[in-house]
Amino acid sequence: MREFPAQPVVGVGAVVVDGDRVLLVKRGHPPLKGEWSLPGGTVELGETLEAALAREVFEETGLEVSVGPLVEVFDRVDRAPDGRIQYHFVVVDYACSVRGGFIARGSDAEDARWVPIRELPAYRLTAKASEVIEKARRLSAAVSTRSTRARRARR
Repeated sequence: MREFPAQPVVGVGAVVVDGDRVLLVKRGHPPLKGEWSLPGGTVELGETLEAALAREVFEETGLEVSVGPLVEVFDRVDRAPDGRIQYHFVVVDYACSVRGGFIARGSDAEDARWVPIRELPAYRLTAKASEVIEKARRLSAAVSTRSTRARRARR
């Protein structure tokens, strides 16, 4: 049970950046129903974080991803008007890359699309989602720079 849980729920999120665009989904279920966010969901019993993330991205977007490096771990705690904890997620976000499939809205999403980075403000992402996307972009740029230097050094 995700609403009013007895303990935190472990969730995973995918930051899939492809050049100057990022993969977003419009949430189909609470919390954040109807809002744009990164694809992801909850980890099922016996699932690894990486397997859960690949499954969730496929279910929401139709895309198969390779799970890359860890980007961020954070808590999302939402309280009901009476002060009780309505939702408590511990979210583990990873950088991912597409390895197959075709983008299509899946079972847990109202929509899925590639969004140019310059258009992200129009999608009204949470501050945390925007922060995680920027962190993943910096991480990707750093990895790319190191790979280029390593290739040059081998020549």
